[in-house]
Amino acid sequence: MLVTWVMLMLVVVTAWLYSRWRHNYWASRGVPSPPTLPFIGNLHQTMSPLKYRWLAFDKMYHTYKNSPYFGLYEGFIPVLTVRDPNIVKNIFVKDFDHFVNSRPLGTNQPDSYLNDMLGNKRGQEWKDLRAILSQTFSTGKMRRMFPLVCNIADTFVSSCLKVAQKNPSVNMMNQAGRFTMDTIASCAFGIECNSLTQENPLFAQKADSFFAATPKMTLRFLMIRTWPRLFNALGFKDDLEETEFFRSVAEETIRARQAGEKRGDYLDLLLEARAEDSDTTTASPKHVLTDKVMVAQCIMFLVGGYEATTSAVAFSSHLLAKNPEPQQRLHQELEQLVKEEGELTYQGVMEAKFLDACVMESLRLYPTLFVERICTKDYSIPGTNLHLKEGDLVQVPVWSFHHDPCYWPNPEQFWPDRFLPENKVNIKRFTYMPFGMGPRNCLAMRFALMEIKVALAKLILAADLRIPPGHEDIELTSSPPFQQRPKHGLYILLTPRKHE
Repeated sequence: MLVTWVMLMLVVVTAWLYSRWRHNYWASRGVPSPPTLPFIGNLHQTMSPLKYRWLAFDKMYHTYKNSPYFGLYEGFIPVLTVRDPNIVKNIFVKDFDHFVNSRPLGTNQPDSYLNDMLGNKRGQEWKDLRAILSQTFSTGKMRRMFPLVCNIADTFVSSCLKVAQKNPSVNMMNQAGRFTMDTIASCAFGIECNSLTQENPLFAQKADSFFAATPKMTLRFLMIRTWPRLFNALGFKDDLEETEFFRSVAEETIRARQAGEKRGDYLDLLLEARAEDSDTTTASPKHVLTDKVMVAQCIMFLVGGYEATTSAVAFSSHLLAKNPEPQQRLHQELEQLVKEEGELTYQGVMEAKFLDACVMESLRLYPTLFVERICTKDYSIPGTNLHLKEGDLVQVPVWSFHHDPCYWPNPEQFWPDRFLPENKVNIKRFTYMPFGMGPRNCLAMRFALMEIKVALAKLILAADLRIPPGHEDIELTSSPPFQQRPKHGLYILLTPRKHE
């Protein structure tokens, strides 16, 4: 019995010493770091379901204000959190060749569709695929998809006003989610989802299940990021069950397009890009757009676009409802646009200065929480004594940058004028990153902005927005990994505008 207890104590002490050694990674390099717990590191702070992730990071961001960075641990994984814009510039742009890769969404299982998504590609494979996919988001290609987005935005506005006739207020988070779902289904999968006009269409059901913020999904996300070997050892799959549904939809649409059907959507653009890439006159065709890769990009469209765009439309609506003066200015700008052009045009929407300022300010207040890069070859951070090794993970706390009073006067105030052309010069570079920065920024940024602006423009032209009593403040949840979400919906009063 005594021997058993001695052996058990030896195992416990050895494990504890190993944990201490692993959690000495940053201290041994002179990087400040908050206290850790054995084995889990700082996960009790950064992934706790009892507190907002971004506020936990923000507290550390200000605690280490005299340092350009601080170190954290996700389990045993060391993460360098950067809080100096100049270092962000070096990592994301100037010395990008040392930080080419992002953290993968999965564990690199064979045959997983995650492996073929652009965001999970690495090195030369990423460069080749990015070069081809960039063609699909050119200004000319966006113009082709603009009518599709406008049609869905019209349905979105009609649905909002219809709901407003029956209920005292409209849950804009729900309506924005349906708008985004229909847009992705139409533009990325080539189908009419009709979630704005039907109660529970199959595509929307599968997507809701795909994004369900359940404890199981949170644990899954945590295991993939922190204990990928354990995730695989337990027999879990990178691809969710719903992936099979989206695969079949995309493949069926690809077959229809190859038979001659055209809609001017994202799948058409991918097929055109593949045809150009396979042209025998091309000096060095890469042939990277297989059917599987195209299906993966459609799924990535859903993964990367649904939560972020839904939140942007909903939060923008809330902020304008809460601030009548900017809303009135925006309505006047949009009315003038329609008066001059006869309707909302792609160029008019994308060049509308105050509309752009309102969206940019909304994305400042409610951004994607973090952006990350992996060090792909050893790197010494300029101006410091810190040497990063290949494989080290670097993270930028976007929310903290966006709310730092050192860079933004009255950072909690909704003030779109910050982003008007005459004021943009006052914004310090690399303190505003709603779509990331550098060569690996969000490829679909232009499409996302078009989608958000069209929805917002149509809504403001059609209705006056106000906040219902008791809904001035939003209770948030951090259940999505990188996005803020209203915990109990986001309610707005809509009054149809009278048009002369």
